[in-house]
Amino acid sequence: IESVGGALLVWLLSGILSTIGAICYAELGTTITRPGGDYAYVYECFGELAAFVRLWIALLIIRPSLQAIMALTFARYVTWPFFQSIEDIPGYVIIIVATSCLCILSAINCYSVKLAMKIQTIFTIGKLSALVLIVLAGFSFMFSGHYENFQNSFDGKFSVASITEAFYLGLYSFGGWNYLNFVSDELKNPYKNLPRAIWIALPIVTLIYFLVNVSYLAVLNAAEMKGVPIALAFGNKLLPPMLSWIVPLAVALSTFGSVNGTLYTSSVLFSIGSQNGHLPKFMSFYHARRNTPIPAILFTCITSIFMLFKSDINDLITYVMQMFWFSIAASLLGLIWLRYKRPEINRPIKNNIILPILSLIFSVFLVLYPFYESYNNPGYRNNIIISSVIILIGVATYYLFVRNKAHPIWLERCNENLTMSLQQVFDLREVNNDSH
Repeated sequence: IESVGGALLVWLLSGILSTIGAICYAELGTTITRPGGDYAYVYECFGELAAFVRLWIALLIIRPSLQAIMALTFARYVTWPFFQSIEDIPGYVIIIVATSCLCILSAINCYSVKLAMKIQTIFTIGKLSALVLIVLAGFSFMFSGHYENFQNSFDGKFSVASITEAFYLGLYSFGGWNYLNFVSDELKNPYKNLPRAIWIALPIVTLIYFLVNVSYLAVLNAAEMKGVPIALAFGNKLLPPMLSWIVPLAVALSTFGSVNGTLYTSSVLFSIGSQNGHLPKFMSFYHARRNTPIPAILFTCITSIFMLFKSDINDLITYVMQMFWFSIAASLLGLIWLRYKRPEINRPIKNNIILPILSLIFSVFLVLYPFYESYNNPGYRNNIIISSVIILIGVATYYLFVRNKAHPIWLERCNENLTMSLQQVFDLREVNNDSH
């Protein structure tokens, strides 16, 4: 979107839509209390096949892509001070640094959940501090008389394509609002604290992101934002050369923390899927003393590294957001279905039915739009083909290896040998299946 006003409106609406989605998930999370987030909700509402496809998409598309995006962003910002410009950074350097980020955080999560959570807290504080710094610097610049970028705020070209792509990017920035549901069983008094966390966190995040973008747009014009990361351009223009590295470093640290949080929830999801018989048995094993899901963490790390080679970040965001909102749409449809089919079920939180309906309509639009745009955009077309093939392979995998319990002898032996090897190398123990 080329207009300042349009860009800010998209950011504001992205926050509102994410908040509505999170409110709907609070109802689902307090109605269906078993862990696993939308994987558990789809299982409860639509059965095993739909749940397996949801897990399969998360396993091979959503989680690896999200982690790759954040690791690549970290790598770009952390390496920038060592080069003349962002364009001068060799691609292999970015991939090496991004891979190192994923491996270091995977090792930490394998070693100690408590240490990983402490790191998450530290980097969250660092991220908020960086955002506050950007807001203060931007508003100081604006209040010194620089309002020129806000004149004729809604002038500029826009189209359905540009608006939709802007929403993909805006909603990606608010991603993570559904992660709390994956670990809702670890919350104290989830009926009270889950909705409280949503109502407090998301409006604050929406306000902060909105103010950050006001700051960016006050300092930078359209030409200055093209071809370079915005935070980098912001720091270069507003801060003296000796301090211009502070903003990109702060962004790098915040993305480092985001990778850490996604790794943890991904490993929890895949471990639960394994306990339900939807993934190989070893994926549910935990370290005997440290109680960390090492196989699930390592698998998540490896698949994320593969995604690094699809290194166009915007292309990755579009790719993952379609599948992400496909999963959200399935959960919202399940919520509406439960209202109709099981009205008697206990619902500690019950929202107005308009909220999930509106959120579902918007989710379906975000899922279907790439099909329309694929006629003009080869990138969309390729992403749709890849995603469709992965889903079809997932359906075939379900019927061949999940529903059909009689596996070939060679496959059983491979699974047993791999499981035993992992147990010996990593000192793993089996976790009892208490989620189903």
